[in-house]
Amino acid sequence: MSDVSSKAIQVLVRARYPLIYVVSFEEKRVFEALKTEERLKNKRFFRWTVTDGLETDDGSYLSEFKDPIKILEYIKQLECDGIFVLEDYHHFLNEPIIIRKLRDLGHCLKDTKKNVVFVSPVLKVPLELEKEMTVVDYKLPDKEEIREAAKRIAKDVGGKALDSIKEEDFLNKVVEAALGLTLEEAENVFAKSVIESGCFDLKIILSEKEQIIRKSGVLEYYHVSENMAGVGGLDELKSWLHKRGKAFSRKARDFGLPEPRGILLLGIPGCGKSLTAKAISSMWQLPLLKLDVGKVFSSLVGSSEENVRRAIATAESIAPSILWLDEMEKGFSGLSSSGQTDGGTTARVFGTFLTWLQEKKTPVFVVATCNSVQELPPELLRKGRFDEIFFVDLPSKEERKEIFRIHLEKRKRDPKAFDLNDLANRTKEFAGSEIEEIIVAGLYDAFDDDRDLDQKYLQNVISNMIPLSQTMADKIKITRDWAKIRARAASKAQVAEEKSTRQLET
Repeated sequence: MSDVSSKAIQVLVRARYPLIYVVSFEEKRVFEALKTEERLKNKRFFRWTVTDGLETDDGSYLSEFKDPIKILEYIKQLECDGIFVLEDYHHFLNEPIIIRKLRDLGHCLKDTKKNVVFVSPVLKVPLELEKEMTVVDYKLPDKEEIREAAKRIAKDVGGKALDSIKEEDFLNKVVEAALGLTLEEAENVFAKSVIESGCFDLKIILSEKEQIIRKSGVLEYYHVSENMAGVGGLDELKSWLHKRGKAFSRKARDFGLPEPRGILLLGIPGCGKSLTAKAISSMWQLPLLKLDVGKVFSSLVGSSEENVRRAIATAESIAPSILWLDEMEKGFSGLSSSGQTDGGTTARVFGTFLTWLQEKKTPVFVVATCNSVQELPPELLRKGRFDEIFFVDLPSKEERKEIFRIHLEKRKRDPKAFDLNDLANRTKEFAGSEIEEIIVAGLYDAFDDDRDLDQKYLQNVISNMIPLSQTMADKIKITRDWAKIRARAASKAQVAEEKSTRQLET
């Protein structure tokens, strides 16, 4: 047993813990890890499913023990030194008679050399069994396990597949591309890649990995096309990110630097928070996973907490990585009334995430965005959760000129053909997304007139547009007042503006 999870189970078995609950999709991997452990060779191994009954260590099946109650009675009376692996038993853990039987079995097995190991992808421990059961979250395979799987498949296939992974650098890329998958998923992806292309194809592996991660319904694997050159302004934030990007290296560890934890980007809607989150992935060359907090919550009791744990485990398994939470306040809205409205589910999910954010040891950089800081719980904002809280305000004049230039170039127009100074003056208090919309709307008008885009089209759109800064003036003022003393300005223009404001006040 090489990995941490397997060693944890092995220690519990040897310490005679009677009831062990392993949270994992990988039944076969857990069973094989136990069975191949040298220090457990003297034990007999049994495997139970509701469909086949009990499989003994000689490969035969006792189908008369398909009943979930009968198997517990059989384990209790059988005289042996053995490990009983019960798969997907969580479906029966809401029945009073089974809960009572398990409590009795737990007390009985304490004086024996028998262990019951439950393996299930869903954590479902009844209150009555919380003191009898020990829970182990079984980690996804690490780089070494995936490397061995790739070598095994390459050896079986031979030819180009075997030749392609002889280069250590390419093999490392194959392994990294498959991180975050179960061992069986990784083997299937490798096999598909070899069948389709004759060798290990990174594009096929990453494409299949996206689909597998998306099936969770909670995480989305992002292929990022945005970069920092496409983000207008925010020079203070960019400088901060540039420094932190170097801190994921081994050299930084040797120097004594901890890995960056994450940032909270709060501010005005449409000013580049989400765009920046995507651009960080390109800047640092790290995979980007988006966590949809709204999809974490499920109708099944207990599954919401399991969803967030699984999302965290996936992000950690492909670390170093970036975990992006967009509009975080919406996902955790209703936190204060969670006990009355949803049985405390929101509070428990938030507590799970908050604890991980504080205690995480893996290099997962969290980028959280927020439009309404008043809706965030105060415990999220205290030091230690994030490295820094940045306030992204409406762009300054120079930043607006830069945003116009970026979006004109993106649409194959020469910025020199436009008076950017005039456009920036006309769009005071406009958000970056509104500036982009000005150009898009101008293009529509010009296309309709069968002419090319010019200054007048943009001026006309600006004169007819009411910016968010007017429709949400009160909320923006509240956010700005909060951020003045609690957050760091994302651009030098903001810093200069704050200094001049303070000088006027004094």
